[in-house]
Formats: sequence, structure tokens, C-alpha cells
Amino acid sequence: MYLNLKLALATIICFLLFNTVEAQKISINKTWKFKRLESQDSLLSDNYILKNIPNWQTVNLPHTPKLEPLYVNNQWQGICWYQKELNIPKSFKNKTLILEFEAAMNIASFWINGQKVYAHLGGYLPAVFDATAHLKTGLNTLSVKLDNRDSDITGPKPLKRLDFNTYGGLYRNNWLIVKDKVHISHANLENKTASGGLFIKTESLSKDTAAVSIQTHIKNTHRFSKSVLIKHTIQYDDKTVFTVASPILKINSGNDYTDLQQITLQNPKAWSPDTPNLYKIKTELIEGTTTLEFNETQFGLRQFTFKENQLYLNGESLFLRGVNRHQEYPFIGYALSNAAHYRDAYKIKEAGFNYIRMSHYPPAPAFLDACDELGLVVIDAILGWQYYNPTDAFVNHQLKAANQLILRDRNHPSILAWEVSLNESKMPIDFMKQMHDIVHKQYPGDNVYSCGWKPEVYDIYLEARQHRLKHKAQYPNKPYMVSEYGDWEYYAMNAGLNQHKFSKLKRIETSSRQRRGFGEKRLLQQVDNITEAHNDNFNTPAFGDGYWVMYDYNRGYYDDHETSGLMDIFRIPKFSYYFFKSQQPQSEEYVLQIASYWNQNSDTEITVFSNTDEVALYLNDSLIARKTPEKTNQTKYLKHPPYTFKLNAFEAGTLKAVGYNKDKIVISNTVTTPGIASKINCKIDVSGLAPQPGSNDTIFLYAYITDKDGNLVPDYDELVNFNCIGDVSILNTEPIYAEAGIATALIKIGQENKPVAITASSKAMKHQITFTPQ
Repeated sequence: MYLNLKLALATIICFLLFNTVEAQKISINKTWKFKRLESQDSLLSDNYILKNIPNWQTVNLPHTPKLEPLYVNNQWQGICWYQKELNIPKSFKNKTLILEFEAAMNIASFWINGQKVYAHLGGYLPAVFDATAHLKTGLNTLSVKLDNRDSDITGPKPLKRLDFNTYGGLYRNNWLIVKDKVHISHANLENKTASGGLFIKTESLSKDTAAVSIQTHIKNTHRFSKSVLIKHTIQYDDKTVFTVASPILKINSGNDYTDLQQITLQNPKAWSPDTPNLYKIKTELIEGTTTLEFNETQFGLRQFTFKENQLYLNGESLFLRGVNRHQEYPFIGYALSNAAHYRDAYKIKEAGFNYIRMSHYPPAPAFLDACDELGLVVIDAILGWQYYNPTDAFVNHQLKAANQLILRDRNHPSILAWEVSLNESKMPIDFMKQMHDIVHKQYPGDNVYSCGWKPEVYDIYLEARQHRLKHKAQYPNKPYMVSEYGDWEYYAMNAGLNQHKFSKLKRIETSSRQRRGFGEKRLLQQVDNITEAHNDNFNTPAFGDGYWVMYDYNRGYYDDHETSGLMDIFRIPKFSYYFFKSQQPQSEEYVLQIASYWNQNSDTEITVFSNTDEVALYLNDSLIARKTPEKTNQTKYLKHPPYTFKLNAFEAGTLKAVGYNKDKIVISNTVTTPGIASKINCKIDVSGLAPQPGSNDTIFLYAYITDKDGNLVPDYDELVNFNCIGDVSILNTEPIYAEAGIATALIKIGQENKPVAITASSKAMKHQITFTPQ
């Protein structure tokens, strides 16, 4: 009787969950059991583990198998298991049941009720399979085995030689998708070229009209024919602007059908970085008067074209200034919530960028959603870095990955090109041709581009600046993007391959790899390198450039961070962040930032970043100078070169910069010599999105150490303790010390939207911050 009651209760809970989610895509992120195997456990058979392994840990997803230290020099690699009880209600009988795991690192096997039903290779693209034949009504046990050890089939090069970390786990979202037996197919389940699911393309675009094609793939797995129609309702700003429906379609048992609607939208709202307009298409699959399936998809109207190898978006010239980004967070590796991905994209946009290159693997769908919404042009990429294996298994896996990437991401308006290239890897011409052809077969039509780091085949040539400096090659007949710059050419004397050998490295003081704690002089060295390199890129035919890199990250083969980031691994800005922010036009916002702590260790040549017409600098209210931007060989191509002001000597007090536009003051910024550390001021990193309960969200909490007047004390590096009250926890795996006056805790948000309090203390200083996850 107890078991029957338990089953009934679970069924009720299941129904409640299913009724609260949109359409039929149901999150299965919560309440998993997890076990990380020890080395001796790995020798046990899978069947033994499924039946006998003790001491499972209860977790929610996204999840990482191991919380790592801040500096990861011995990342966990091995086998782990996830297991979940999945209740299938009677109403799902005779439905199509699809399981989708957005990412499962790296070799994955899936069991349902003790039977192995699916295997998947690759940790960045979704593992999707039809589970209809395996899920029964009532309780089911879903088990997942993951192995994130090095693979010669998926690549890249082994972790001991890899310049980034490939963490483990079910680290993105996971779904149960419930459909009728006649349904809109899942794109990543289909093998047909340019088919599967819903495919939306902007065929042509002008100020007056937009021609849009809407392709919908329908499958009938019933034992008899079905008569259905597809209806699309297109909305902008929640107002319906167009409705179209197919004729009634008779689809025989076991057959499929691709419906194509060609429509024209009047007075289109085009998508661009400045105006990231998004439409919503509501798609219904209807039988008689019954809606069998309902989906919502966002899309944008845009066309990327090239004229004389320069980029035009919607007919207007566009230079792309951007960055590369690794998706890693401290401690949790890849296990970011949707909100955390959004905050990363938000910071990139706030820095003044309009473009991002995915490095060097497919991003989370949530990150692409954020790029669509915020207005960031994207180069999307398969996994690849300094590794090519000529075996059929490896080559076939890469071809499949290229297909799956495009099928997954093709409706995102932000995507300019598909990097179906193994970065910095020696690829045969035939292999590159196959990859290039996949782009144009899976996304047929004009204004579609492949790209890669080799120039022979791809539509767009991605060349890192260090390769240009070495080879001095020119490819005048092909659009050219500076894929990476500002780091390696200031760090090493080679072109960047086999980095683990550390051959001919330059002195760290002259490189762009500078931690915030290294001090003002070395942070300004990073600024000088970036200024020179970015300026030099304008002396090439490039249509854009991507600085390496936005955020500091761990390196698989080395026991320190790669620190060329404009922000550190905690997403705290360095001086160079403000250089890029100042390169945006005044129409976006006025920018003014003094790159100095103004203490005894400060240089008396003061750098100021601004996009204003003039800047005046004062010391203790005495005017030092008022200047217009100065052009030098290092800055002559920049729209907004940094300002420099020379002082005779250090004098404690306040530096004040005042920015002028058309002789009117439009912005100011001050820096004051700090006194003795006496206060802590805590802030949480919202970055456009408040902490989210119930989603394994993580946020950064910054404890700023200041003097009595609130001035940051940049040489404070003492221990800071954090304590939590409420449904939050701290994920740092070691004591937290301030760096350059700021201590950071990574906070995990729990399930409740109730107020929480976090206290930071150091020596006699203490501060409490309260907030409510929303």
C-alpha cells in the first residue's frame, strides 16, 4: 500500500510539473542522483554499478562532477554516473517521447530501466534520442554514464597539452519532449539534408519588405494516415503581423512531409547589433479542431553580405569589433545556468563589442539566445584545437558535428558564419571541402558562409595576428577576419602551435597576460599591447577583429590561468576593458575612465580612456591639461585613442577627468588616493539579470575593500570570510583572499525566492548584503 501511495503521489507531482511548462518541452534538471567513480570502481561492469553502487549524491542540473580549485592543475577526468526517476503519466501513452541532453561530456551512454538504449560522442552538442519504445507508464529509471577522458575520436589534443579545460558532467539543460505520433520532428534527429524541425530563413530584405521562408518537417509514426495542417502566427512586440497556414496535408503511416511557406512581411524590423529586433513565430500542428503541437521560436530578419571583402549587414557597412570567449567559470567549470550565460554576453555587449567568436567549441543555446537578444554577431564553431586524426572514426565524427551544429543553431539571427574548421590543426584539403560543403547543403541559399583558419577552401579566412606576423601572407580575394590578436604575439616568438613546449617565450612583463594583482604598471602594459594590435588590424583588409580573450581561464596543461582577459576569471574588469569600452561611438554612451589607482606606486604619466572630443585632467582641482585625442603611430587608425597626461610628481589626493563634447561637459570620473582599509562594500553581479531561483544559478559576490571614504584599496590582499543565511551557498573550494582590493565568492542560488543575507568580513571589517532571487 505504501508503494502504491508513493507512486500515486509521484504521478500527481509529475502532472503538476507538466502542466506548468510551456508546450511539451519539459525540464528534467531537478533531483538527480550522482556518483563519481574512483579509479578502482571504473573496473566494475556497468550492470553491477547500476544495481549496486552505494552513496549516491542528490544533485540538480546543470552540474559538474567535481568542484575544482581556482587554479586547476589536476582537473578531474574519469567516469561518473547520473540517475533519475522519471514518472510517465498515462496521458503520455501513444505519444512520441524524446530525450534531449544539451551537453553530456564527453562519451555518453544512456540506460532506461537497466537497458542501454543510446550512446553519444562529443561533449558540446546535444545528445538526442527517441525514447518512446523504452519509457513505460509510471516510474522509469534513467541512467547516464559519462566519460570525460581524452578521446582520439572527438579530440581535441589531450588535456595534458591542451590550452583550455574540457570539464565533465551534464552541464547544460536536459529535456523530456512530448509529441503526438504525428509531429514536427526534432532537427537533430533527422538525417535529411537541410531538413528537420523548423527552419526559418530571410531570403531577401529591404526597408519596405522581407521575404521569409518557413520550412516545417512533419513525421507520422502512427499506424494509419493523418490529415493535419501547419499554422504559423508571426508576432513582433507581442502583436500579430502575419498569419499563414498550409493546406490540409495527408501524411501516410511511416511517412514524412516538408511544408514550405514563402511569406512577405511589410515594414520589417531588421536585426542588427544596434537594433536587435526579434520576431516570434508561433507554430501549431493542427488536426481538425485539435492543436497537436505548439512551439514558439524567436527569429530575426537580417542579411550578411560582402562587397569588396567588406561586411555589410542589411545593406549597411559594419566593422566587427569583438572578443573570443571560453565558457568556463571558476570552481564549477562548464556548469553554467542560462542566466550565467546571459550575464557573460551582457558584459561583452557592455564593453562596447558587437561580435564574438566561439572558442573553440559550440556554445550553450542559452548563450546564443542572449547574443540574439543583446545584438552580438557570432561566429559559431565546432570543437577543434591543434588536433587532427586521419582515421575514419575521427573524420566521420567531425562531419556529423558540423551537420549537428547547423541543425541546432540555424535559426539564430546573430550567426554570421560557421567555423567548421579544426582550429590550428593541419587538415587535408579534401576534409576542409567536405566541411565547407556541409554548410552550404545544410543551409542552402545566398549569404551563407563557412569559415576557417586555413584560406584554401572556406568562404571567410580567419587568421590570427601572430600567424600574419609570421607568414605575412595576403589573401586579397577572400573576406578576412582577424580571429585572434593581442595575446600570443606578445607572449611567444612562434606562431602559437605546441604551446606546452614553452619555446622562446618573451618576458611576462612585456606580455598581455597580466593578473589584476600584478599591479598598475603591468595592467597598463596589457593596454599598450592591445592598443598597438587593435590599431594595426585597421592597417589590413580585415572586416573585423576578435581580441584574445574576454575572460581569464584555466589551461589544461599549466598550473596558472591564461590571463590575457579583459576581465579576470571572476569577471572583474582590468584597465584594458575600458580601452575597448571607449572605442564605441558617442551615440551609444559617453565613456571616461582614469587608468590609475593614484597611489605611491602609480606612474605619473596618466592614461585616460574616453570617446569624448576633449578631456581635461585635474589634480586636487588644479588643471593639468585639456587635450584633444593625440594620434601616434600606435594609435593613428583608432577613432578614440587613449589620452595621456604627464604630471611632474606624485601628490596624494584626487585626480579628476572631465570629458567635453562640443565644448560642453558630458561626463567626469575621479580617482582618489586611498587611505587605510577600514570598510567592506559588497555587491552582487547582476549584469542585466537578477539571481534566478530553482535553476542552479550562480552569481559572483564582490567584496570591495575601501578606506573610510569608499575609495578602493588596491594593495589589500588579506583573507576575507563569507557567511550565508538563507537558500544560498558558497562554491569556492578554498579560502578567499582579496586580489587588488576585491575578494570574490561564487554564490549558488537555491530553490526559493526568499530573501537571503551574505556577510563578508576581514579583520575588523564587516558588511552584510541582502537580496531576493527572482
